[in-house]
Amino acid sequence: MNSDLKLRIAELKERKNAIILAHNYQLSEVQLVADILGDSLELAMASAKTDADLIVFAGVDFMAETAAILNPDKKVVIPDPGARCPMAAQLPPDVIREARKKHEGAAVVLYVNTLAEAKAESDVICTSANSPQIVNALEEDTVLFGPDKNLAWFAQRRSDKKIIPIPENGYCYVHKMFTAADIALLKERYPDAEVLVHPECDPEVQQLATHVCSTSQMLLRTKASPAKRFIIATEIGLVERMRRENPSREFIPALNTAVCREMKRHTLEKVYRALKDEEHVVKVPEPIAERARASIKRMLELTGKAVQD
Repeated sequence: MNSDLKLRIAELKERKNAIILAHNYQLSEVQLVADILGDSLELAMASAKTDADLIVFAGVDFMAETAAILNPDKKVVIPDPGARCPMAAQLPPDVIREARKKHEGAAVVLYVNTLAEAKAESDVICTSANSPQIVNALEEDTVLFGPDKNLAWFAQRRSDKKIIPIPENGYCYVHKMFTAADIALLKERYPDAEVLVHPECDPEVQQLATHVCSTSQMLLRTKASPAKRFIIATEIGLVERMRRENPSREFIPALNTAVCREMKRHTLEKVYRALKDEEHVVKVPEPIAERARASIKRMLELTGKAVQD
């Protein structure tokens, strides 16, 4: 059944000039049909550059919105519209506006894990891969940063600026599952392993890491490192990709139960139907999209400058 669906997906992609973008946390069956598989930054950059007429986005709502914002003349569809990020919902626009009033002159840096109406209130967007670079590239000395408190802590450790998290306790429920005790136990059991931790994890977990990395940075590290064994503290979908692409190395999930329910809503069948019927179109009202687009493009410009420098 899967092989038949894969053939039909390939035929539809060619006929419709379509592209499938998928996040690293997707089911393996969805990862395997993706044209671009990556983290939030990689997918945002890919969506900004594609010449496809139809974008099928296998990720959560804010990711598909980002693609729609960057491609106002293209059709963006999401296989399952119920794939909504709980963290993104933690930062409504009024919280940002109130924080701006309280901290006049502060810059607003929002994690890409936010909805379009929140992005429209920001100065610039960041991802887990580039948050310190974005913060440090700004002229302002005070930065309002949301919604993930742990990512704000990660950026603060790499910046002399004053970073204020908004809301006070934004979090990802998957990365909150990891505990320092679990990581310490695994390090004792596998002393030769590198520990790769996502910056959405709690500070005490990050402090036990060999490296704190975004998902794309984790992939690069596992390919460049001399180590043969890795403890991975992020969503289980990335571990599946690592095992597939690096069969000679051992990847130990810090938690087998670290599953993002919303990411896993997309299936091969739903991807096929999204391509076939072009349903669940993602649209962002243009007044909001225009403002959010400016913040996203500023991130891409600052990221490009950071790479060049």
